[in-house]
Amino acid sequence: MATTPTTAAVSHVGKIRASNQDSGYLGRHLYVVADGMGGHAGGDIASAIAAQRIAEADREYATAEDAVMSLQSALIAANGLLAETVFEHNELTGMGTTVSALVRVRDQLALAHIGDSRVYLFRDGELTQITTDHTFVQRLVESGRITPEEAAVHPRRAVLMRVLGDVDASPEIDTGILDTQPGDRWLLCSDGLSGYVSEEKVVQILRTIRTAQGAADRLVKESLDHGAPDNVTVLLIDVDDSDGASGSAPVFVGSAAQPLSFAQEEVARKPIRLPTLLLHPLKPTPPEDSHFEPESESYLDELIEEDRRRSIRRRIMWGVGVTLAAIAIVLAGYLGYRWTQMHYYVGVSDGNVAIFKGVQQSIGPISLSSVYQTTAIDLDELPSYQREAVEATISAESLRDAHDIVDRLAAVTGG
Repeated sequence: MATTPTTAAVSHVGKIRASNQDSGYLGRHLYVVADGMGGHAGGDIASAIAAQRIAEADREYATAEDAVMSLQSALIAANGLLAETVFEHNELTGMGTTVSALVRVRDQLALAHIGDSRVYLFRDGELTQITTDHTFVQRLVESGRITPEEAAVHPRRAVLMRVLGDVDASPEIDTGILDTQPGDRWLLCSDGLSGYVSEEKVVQILRTIRTAQGAADRLVKESLDHGAPDNVTVLLIDVDDSDGASGSAPVFVGSAAQPLSFAQEEVARKPIRLPTLLLHPLKPTPPEDSHFEPESESYLDELIEEDRRRSIRRRIMWGVGVTLAAIAIVLAGYLGYRWTQMHYYVGVSDGNVAIFKGVQQSIGPISLSSVYQTTAIDLDELPSYQREAVEATISAESLRDAHDIVDRLAAVTGG
């Protein structure tokens, strides 16, 4: 008897957000993550409408190609439904949602994706990102203008170039067919996980926690441990040798699990508790709300030009900073050297007593002292006690004091 794949779905509002704008659907054949945008204007409504509409595509398909066509049609239908909702509720203008969805058809998966939620494959201990983020910073990374590390902190990282919403009647949706095999773990998540938990940590959790529910719970907890500035939703599907149908009842999580409400409410931001500030000082406030900008060449050119200007300003500021730091180092070195040259001591030079200017220290090969005056006093003419003192050097409070020391030594020799 064939076993069924193990699945899990978890969604959490996080520690900062006032409402959960994520939605998830874990069905018999279909798996969906949607991350709403639009703030109080309806990000939760957008993701819920999209997830509930796309969930209608949860059925058995003869081929993966059929599943792809059905998924794409479902996303387009959800896009139209969002436009209709905005038409009826003007206060929701600007709302939208990302969607990442998979349909399992035996040993294949049909994929549909738009936005910056993600699909990952964990196979043989390695994690692979399957989807590509439809964001402005991803465009910059792909064009070689910035690195992935710079993208993670870029001020425009919240700008989405493609979403479902009320702007584009025919949005471009990424689709594809993926092969799967027993032992694979498929992870669908909102950026509340991918934006704050490293891939290394995700790999560690997926490798060590065997059950789908346990791993999903631990991934969400990891986001919470990082302060959870954003909503976080995780769907995990463990693939075995079944025919692709899950034996568990379909379930919604996040905003899609709640009744839709179009009433405008004053939403207060949750206070940041002191422990959160202490444990997560680098992320005390929520990230900038994601927003959509049309994927037009003029707008991309404008953003790229703005980014170029920002890069130039950053290089100028970096250059000024380096120059000022260099000046400060040189000035400090000069003043420090001047200070050393205000000191004197008595020592030995070529077998004679001499007055040295500076201090008895060196910086690498550079000595901080030099012979100021060599006397006619032969070191060997001094009694052993005075000879040893001179060899060890005698500090003087001033040049006059150094001369007084030399005069006393000369008196001892009878010079």
